[in-house]
Amino acid sequence: MTLRFTKGHGTENDFVLVPDLDGGLDLTAEQVVRLADRQAGIGGDGLIRVVRTAHAAEADVRAQADEAEWFMDYRNADGSLAQMCGNGTRVFATWLRREGLVGDDFAIATRAGVRRIRFEGDDVVTHMGTWRFVDEAKAQEQGFDALVHVEEAEDITEPYSGLSLDLGNPHTVVALPENVNLNGLRLRRPPAVNPVPPEGSNVEFVRVLGPGHISMRVHERGVGETRSCGTGVCAAAIGTAFWSGDADSTGTMTVEVPGGTLRVRLLPGREVELAGPAVLVADGTTELV
Repeated sequence: MTLRFTKGHGTENDFVLVPDLDGGLDLTAEQVVRLADRQAGIGGDGLIRVVRTAHAAEADVRAQADEAEWFMDYRNADGSLAQMCGNGTRVFATWLRREGLVGDDFAIATRAGVRRIRFEGDDVVTHMGTWRFVDEAKAQEQGFDALVHVEEAEDITEPYSGLSLDLGNPHTVVALPENVNLNGLRLRRPPAVNPVPPEGSNVEFVRVLGPGHISMRVHERGVGETRSCGTGVCAAAIGTAFWSGDADSTGTMTVEVPGGTLRVRLLPGREVELAGPAVLVADGTTELV
């Protein structure tokens, strides 16, 4: 069958977006892998199916239909289902607005729950919901709750201390020691996280550049290293605030990623917002086999 698609990105975290407004398309994991393949397919860090929430396969997603008409059905590049994607929400929202399906302030459904989105000038702002520590008691007592090992250029073999956070999907944040070059890390293979997260984990490596200003690289589960990760950027900002002495602080943090610059707003009640650009690169059709 002929499949319509849009290619888009948020700070170069790129996606194949497939409209399926009335829920007639049942994509297999193998089809997602082929569409996301950068050599033999369209290419992307993931795939987003646009579907009315009422037509979602999962009952807990359909239950969001009263609040959000549209469901962001997000798949990782390996075909696996994912709860949501922060950068993907901006691309998803930009496509919906271009097609005249939403206004400037609206909600979308995700597997992690309803997310509120608004447009502010050139930026798209996503309310990312609430976050939580995976093991707050251990994090508060030791300053970390996980160990992370990664192959790197400096041949340092000791694991790094990591902080496990849940933002609707799992993250492990590492504040790099001063003697380790962020750009020297080799992220060709998934970092080893101990204890092993039951659903895997995105892993963020953070360098503080100044007050309210950090840089980050990320290895995403089911994908590999990406140019940006929206929930990962939020996790990095939260982790940095925690190590600075107050995880419940509020304010705005600028985060530099290989694909650009994003802003994270830490809100009361352990809520967080993400702001940044979204670009729709091309529209086309392909044959789905």
